[in-house]
Amino acid sequence: MKTNGWAALACLMVAASPLCMNAQRPPAKAAAPKADSASAATYVPVRDYDPARDAARDIDEAVAEARRTGKRVLVEVGGKWCSWCHTMHRFYEENRELLELREKNYINVVVNFSPENQNEKALSRYPKLEGYPHLFVLDANGKLLRSQNTSELEEGESYNLKRFMAFLNQWAPGGPHKSR
Repeated sequence: MKTNGWAALACLMVAASPLCMNAQRPPAKAAAPKADSASAATYVPVRDYDPARDAARDIDEAVAEARRTGKRVLVEVGGKWCSWCHTMHRFYEENRELLELREKNYINVVVNFSPENQNEKALSRYPKLEGYPHLFVLDANGKLLRSQNTSELEEGESYNLKRFMAFLNQWAPGGPHKSR
């Protein structure tokens, strides 16, 4: 018996049409990745003098992180214009034990002070600054524990490691705190 080629082709097309229809459907939308609440709330340290930043918010976020981690807050006020600020940053890099002591015990937050932004609102919470860089130590509730003129930590053209270590140890959580 002879089969009609056209009839066979038509039957094949009808049978395959549901498969072709599926191929034309737009792909299902992939589920949007869920925001990981742990990563969304991850604290990102402020390590650069940036006049565009909201220093009050940066300090508040550092205090919240200190509360979460049981650390203190070390507020560093200065600017890109400040040679002693750059010297202090290099001093940390050159003295790993000092940097490790700071990282272990403090949430460090850098606050810009420059003609573009003196961060008056944020800094009005604290005593008047006598020079730059200037350090404030806050507890995990944001209470000022120490206002530190960094000239007391200087030696020659840099800083004195023994004095800087003593300062950080004194105001670390559990340290022998005495005066403001």
